[in-house]
Amino acid sequence: MPAVETAAVSRLHERQSYDPADFAVPAGREEEWRFTPLRRLRGLHTDEPLAEGKVAVAGEAASGVAIEKTEHGDPRLGLAYVPADRVSARAFAEFREATLITVPANTESSAPTYLTVRGESAEGAAFGHTVVTVGANARAVVVLEYTGSATYADNVEFVVGDGGSLVVVSLQGWADDAVHLSHHHAQLGKDARLAHTAVTLGGSLVRLAPSVRYAAPGGDAELRGLYFADAGQHLEHRLFVDHAERNCRSRVTYRGALQGEGAHGVWIGDVIIRAQATGTDTYEYNRNLVLTDGTRVDSVPNLEILTGEVIGAGHASASGRLEDQHLFYLMARGIPREEARKLVIRGFFGQLIGQLEVPELRDRITAAVEAELA
Repeated sequence: MPAVETAAVSRLHERQSYDPADFAVPAGREEEWRFTPLRRLRGLHTDEPLAEGKVAVAGEAASGVAIEKTEHGDPRLGLAYVPADRVSARAFAEFREATLITVPANTESSAPTYLTVRGESAEGAAFGHTVVTVGANARAVVVLEYTGSATYADNVEFVVGDGGSLVVVSLQGWADDAVHLSHHHAQLGKDARLAHTAVTLGGSLVRLAPSVRYAAPGGDAELRGLYFADAGQHLEHRLFVDHAERNCRSRVTYRGALQGEGAHGVWIGDVIIRAQATGTDTYEYNRNLVLTDGTRVDSVPNLEILTGEVIGAGHASASGRLEDQHLFYLMARGIPREEARKLVIRGFFGQLIGQLEVPELRDRITAAVEAELA
């Protein structure tokens, strides 16, 4: 396992540990927890023992890709990621079975490998761990799909070797009563590439934290997200991109929509460019459409730059209602207002959906957005 950092190196990167006891039980005033309704976490963030939940994990491997199960103590677990908050550390300490997806070096796998996590009940709690390893100069596509009812916390490690390429699509399609807290962490080797897309539509409360760390120069990461919060839903995405090597690139693009009383969307975009990471090129962007009264959106981009030798570094965030001129343009051509509204929202998400590297998922996600609009 990598060395555990105990001293703060940045306000964006304060503590890491595999032991839940190294993290205080959050009270809700901490920066990393202030937007999360702790009362809805069903004890995942506390010390209290929790009844065992019922969650099943199943995989379908593409040609050339191996899927296996393992348990605590396997030295291949935790090599790339050290938990950075209490729930993540608890998930690492308490999972019963881990899933390993391995793509050997020089393997070209264009068909997706699927991993499905299905909850059978929101009673009790379950914990999981997944490691996806892509060998040097290999290519792979992995689809993670979360469905059903559950109270679930997990960690997912992505290790991409030198010259490797990994496409990840994570579909949070939970039932309305599900609670899910998850960390997705990617470690990129020399000239490695990651495209990670999160689609969050289901669940009562979902908090997803994708992060990237560059282990060698030349890495490239695209982090994309789409979320649609309905009445009472809390959908939270916390991004962290750690530029620790020179000549690496990152792009973060997340789009969300909110409708209904109590719908809450949270987007936190943290990027650090360390002193040695010269030649960095990074940009992060979040935009939210507020469709009705009674919703709340929090969008907080953070950029910490410790070197002046960068190619580019910036961020943007915007939240607001549908623009009247777009609706007027369509209505002036005979399109009824409600249909015009749907067309604008489809266009808002359409470009991002069109970038998905898994064509068979585009229609599914488009249909899911249509269902939200209905």
